[in-house]
Amino acid sequence: MYQKIVLPVDMNEPASWERALPTALALCRTFGATLHVVTVLPDYHMPLVGSFFPADFSDKARQALADAQHRFVAEHVPDDVQARCVIADGSPYEGIIESVRSVGGDLIVMASHNRRKLADWILGPNAEHVVRHAGISVMVVR
Repeated sequence: MYQKIVLPVDMNEPASWERALPTALALCRTFGATLHVVTVLPDYHMPLVGSFFPADFSDKARQALADAQHRFVAEHVPDDVQARCVIADGSPYEGIIESVRSVGGDLIVMASHNRRKLADWILGPNAEHVVRHAGISVMVVR
């Protein structure tokens, strides 16, 4: 049923994957699907933002993020699940949606987390945007 499952992961926020990862792994095993671990890198190329960083900052940040993703997969994804790492640029929900399109994902498994305690009672803003705009099935794990 599903062949490419996308798991958005914020490397600085374990709540973004702690509950969603076991669900994504179970689905990958059930359907023989590949897990695509997606992390979004903020866009440092905007002129206003980019002017505050060294010229090679974006390349170094991308490499550090790629290294962190590979460590994450090595530590948290068992060998019986095939995994791929994807780095997207921009806002979290736009990056997630774009990466789903680029890999041809057919299911997104993501956590609903929010750093604001009051907002935790409702669907997080990024999850809400992804659900509305992804164009594929989205499983939000609470």
